[in-house]
Amino acid sequence: MPLNPRLVKESFSVVEPVAEKAAGYFYGRLFTQCPHMRGMFPPGMEVQRDRLFNALTRVVWMLDSPEGLASYLAQLGRDHRKYGVSPEHYGAVGSALLATIRHFAAEIWTDEIEAAWTEAYAMAAKIMIDAAAAETTPPWWLAEVTDHEPRTRDIAVLTLRPSQRLDFVPGQYVTVQTARWPRVWRRFSIANAPRPDGSLRLHVRAVPGGWVSTALVRHTRIGDQLLLGPPVGTMTPPETDRDLLCVAGGTGLAPLKAVIEHVIASGARPNIHLLFGVRRACDLYDIPDLARMEAAFPWLRVVPVVSDDPAYDGMRGRLPDVVERFHSWADHEAYVCGPPAMVNETVRRLQSSGVPLARIHRDPVQSEA
Repeated sequence: MPLNPRLVKESFSVVEPVAEKAAGYFYGRLFTQCPHMRGMFPPGMEVQRDRLFNALTRVVWMLDSPEGLASYLAQLGRDHRKYGVSPEHYGAVGSALLATIRHFAAEIWTDEIEAAWTEAYAMAAKIMIDAAAAETTPPWWLAEVTDHEPRTRDIAVLTLRPSQRLDFVPGQYVTVQTARWPRVWRRFSIANAPRPDGSLRLHVRAVPGGWVSTALVRHTRIGDQLLLGPPVGTMTPPETDRDLLCVAGGTGLAPLKAVIEHVIASGARPNIHLLFGVRRACDLYDIPDLARMEAAFPWLRVVPVVSDDPAYDGMRGRLPDVVERFHSWADHEAYVCGPPAMVNETVRRLQSSGVPLARIHRDPVQSEA
């Protein structure tokens, strides 16, 4: 039976306004049907519910873009190995998902809609299962904390040494699990280009209520062991010699710093503008290291930007506004990372100023708590 994206999207649009209830219903069905699967999930399910619907929403709205959808689903399939997901779990998840959509879209439900969802899920599950089966890298890596640098009250820079070779591309992120919170994985960008010793650096801000981020900043010590999931993400170095604009909000600096390191090491000599924005001057946690990079690479210009500190005598303002104070970026390759609202507004401003969307790089997934 051919895929019918229209019917899937129309029925899903009925469910989207009640996403929180639908996610709760889904997990209730899943754990009632398969109680043993509860142990694969974290104790608190709030973030997990959001993640489920974010992923489902992305899949549904990408049904008309087969290549992009296949790439995303393959990545999900490989990443899910770290949870212990096996092919037989997909049947239970599909049954609970179909029951959930049927329940919340009952007023418009038809046999044709059920067939459309069944076909779409079978397609998605096959891509994920095949990708996981074909993957030869580990489902997760054990890594030792070799350095832990508190930079501000809430930010620390961690250096990790994986026990096995972990290949990644600058700009990607890994999921991290601490012994303090088993089965709770959070995403953090790698803040360096690949190094000969295989070490990774993470820039971590402890956020209110953030289980993993708080554990990493306040309770993690040199010698501790962490688990790392497979590197993922598409905000990777440019395949061009264009000049670069990098716009980083807070710890969104991490992946952009990795990209810049890679460009410098490549021997290329593009002009690079890095706008590093924070609210208060005391939050400019990585300025000494950025100053060293700037001194060693004359084509790099680092511009610290502070938005909420009247005493700061450097560049002040919101990053999207500051971006527009400079000359046109239309001929640049742009990278934007940080709080979602800042990223969205900056991307909109860059597009309006003539930067094609194809030359604006961002990751749809932000670092989490």
